[in-house]
Amino acid sequence: VLYCLQLTNMGDIAKGEKLFKGRAAQCHTATKGGGNGVGPNLFGIVGRQSGTVEGFSYSKANLESGVTWTPEVLNVYLENPKKFMPGTKMSFAGIKKEKERADLIAFLGTLSE
Repeated sequence: VLYCLQLTNMGDIAKGEKLFKGRAAQCHTATKGGGNGVGPNLFGIVGRQSGTVEGFSYSKANLESGVTWTPEVLNVYLENPKKFMPGTKMSFAGIKKEKERADLIAFLGTLSE
């Protein structure tokens, strides 16, 4: 848990929000109660079980992964989604820079009640 908090605290929330708008907002919404786009709504993603957003049609790989989206798991996933979860529908090459992933994860961590 401490590492989880450290990873989230390492990122710059404002930079993460810019990254979200530039690289994720075309496919994902991030507001409470927001609809799904090409990808599922990401409000509450940190700590959520994979494949559980109501109304979104997930890949079999995602549904059966058993993944909980902790900051550590998101860090690995966001580096290369298709390598982390073969068969995912997410067509995103990933974020290679660790600092950018930390910034995005810090922003995603704010999307909760």
